[in-house]
Amino acid sequence: MPVGGLLPLFSSPAGGGLGGGLGGGGGSSSGRKGSGPAAFRLTEKFVLLLVFSAFITLCFGAIFFLPDSSKLLSGVLFHSSPALQPAADHKPGPGARAEDAAEGRARRGEEDAPGDPAASLEDNLARIRENHERALREAKETLQKLPEEIQRDILMEKEKVAQDQLSNRAGFRRLPPVYLAPVNTIGAIDREPADAAIREKREKIKEMMKHAWKNYKRYAWGKNELKPVSKGGHSSSLFGNIQGATIVDALDTLFIMNMKDEFEEAQAWVEENLNFNVNAEVSVFEVNIRFVGGLISAYYLSGAEIFRKKAVELGVKLLPAFQTPSGIPWALLNIKSGIGRNWPWASGGSSILAEFGTLHLEFMHLSYLSGNPIFADKVMNIRTVLNNLEKPEGLYPNYLNPNSGQWAQYHVSVGGLGDSFYEYLLKAWLMSDKTDLQAKKMYFDAIKAIETHLIRKSRNGLTYIAEWKGGLLEHKMGHLTCFAGGMFALGADDAPEGMTQHYLQLGAEIARTCHESYNRTFVKLGPEAFRFDGGVEAIATRQNEKYYILRPEVVETYMYMWRLTHDPKYRKWAWEAVEALEKHCRVKGGYSGLRDVYFTKESYDDVQQSFFLAETLKYLYLIFSDDDLLPLEHWIFNTEAHLLPVLSRNLKKVEDDGK
Repeated sequence: MPVGGLLPLFSSPAGGGLGGGLGGGGGSSSGRKGSGPAAFRLTEKFVLLLVFSAFITLCFGAIFFLPDSSKLLSGVLFHSSPALQPAADHKPGPGARAEDAAEGRARRGEEDAPGDPAASLEDNLARIRENHERALREAKETLQKLPEEIQRDILMEKEKVAQDQLSNRAGFRRLPPVYLAPVNTIGAIDREPADAAIREKREKIKEMMKHAWKNYKRYAWGKNELKPVSKGGHSSSLFGNIQGATIVDALDTLFIMNMKDEFEEAQAWVEENLNFNVNAEVSVFEVNIRFVGGLISAYYLSGAEIFRKKAVELGVKLLPAFQTPSGIPWALLNIKSGIGRNWPWASGGSSILAEFGTLHLEFMHLSYLSGNPIFADKVMNIRTVLNNLEKPEGLYPNYLNPNSGQWAQYHVSVGGLGDSFYEYLLKAWLMSDKTDLQAKKMYFDAIKAIETHLIRKSRNGLTYIAEWKGGLLEHKMGHLTCFAGGMFALGADDAPEGMTQHYLQLGAEIARTCHESYNRTFVKLGPEAFRFDGGVEAIATRQNEKYYILRPEVVETYMYMWRLTHDPKYRKWAWEAVEALEKHCRVKGGYSGLRDVYFTKESYDDVQQSFFLAETLKYLYLIFSDDDLLPLEHWIFNTEAHLLPVLSRNLKKVEDDGK
């Protein structure tokens, strides 16, 4: 599709207010290991290493020498109750897209519960061995240094973190003028559809948004999310002490639905209450896609300066996450101290592809909005690291060690832990006004490998995307993976010669498979994951995969397929989803996720996810709107469905004097 330009990539004010505020700040920073204010002295390190080594030795003794140790391990390590239900918090997500990360999921995905006990035991033994070997390596490296060298390294790292934080704060006190295209010229002003039936359906979706917002305001105002059954606030550990996720996530949806009063009260809350000066450890990925993305989108739509100011302020606070030897950011960051770490469950503390690979769009816009290239430098360095790595079979594994800059275990997924990385490669190309040729090449090389090694057809002709684990396929597809249908279709126009129709067709096949995963449940809403093995097709077979948490990925693909083909079945399927949400998820206090989509009686998880307002309802509304509302040639959706305009080289640069 032709993509028109809107905005220049960078604005470089002549007056120098920000021009060198951080001295360029590009590239990767040196590592900060042991640099926090609580860094240990040498003797304390030795004591800790001795205790840890003794613990590991004890574990190995229990495993290999105690009688019935396998039963002991299975009882201790893998004990679970079938009555337990999945937590309702959002994605490791990957979108997991890698999002319930606090529970061991990355936005938009969840690692499998143990299946075969023998295989699970072997996996856990392998992890124990890996941790033991890593501890020994670190001890050896420490022993090779003199005490004064260790102390000097600690002091230098402390000083570097302090200087970086001071320079960050000083460098962004004054923001440059930027060009804002009139929203009525780029499709941000809505108009009623001509068809009365379509208009009625769209009005129903707006009423759903009003119901969700009204109850959030009544029972959970200022909290991150709503508990619609118990009628209270819900806060995920993903956001630390930062509050108001639903408010920020819903801003652009309120705007495009012309809910002016609600938008203004949300803006007032942001001005008066949104506070990032908290001692909190947050998910860099989740805070970026929801808060940074939501604020940037609200700024471009409304022009209200408070949204730009808050977005840049938060972006600055996320910069210390990149202070690793490789420049690959930590997953978790204390935004007060600047100390980062990774999820301990993520392959020996690795960074996750869908998390560090889903910063690019927002950080490019932060550089434009702040006038400082440091944000763009950080995410472009991620590209450099990835391009220098050898890809197994051309695939990108989900785990990468930020210290060594090397892949960890070879697990590849287009769903949780991997998904939005591929989405952002394509959208980086489109958002750049099709000038980012590196992103285009990386995207098409990646999906070529995915087609070869992961995409398969079931016995009855359903196309699905499996997961690749060390060369072996697991024939499972997650709800998160269903975004890929829209992605394939969105990139079809720019595909290699002769492949445009192929990728449109592939998108349609993925959409059909995901619709089948909905249609084969009792409630007509899809499970978290579904399988294609043992005679089963597009059905969840494990209890911990049967839940639905108001996810948007299926209707996201319907939206793109409708816009690009105008096949009426996508509106039909979208309306089926609306009816299912109203019948099974709507309660007096809002909308709740379901614990089991195959049960005839609803069992609610009691969480109205913020992305339900940001994504699910927005995509449904757009399906029943005319194409000139947020046209795809002008707007890019981030992975939380927040709106980012295409950046263009063709518009006149804005000078520091505001001319």
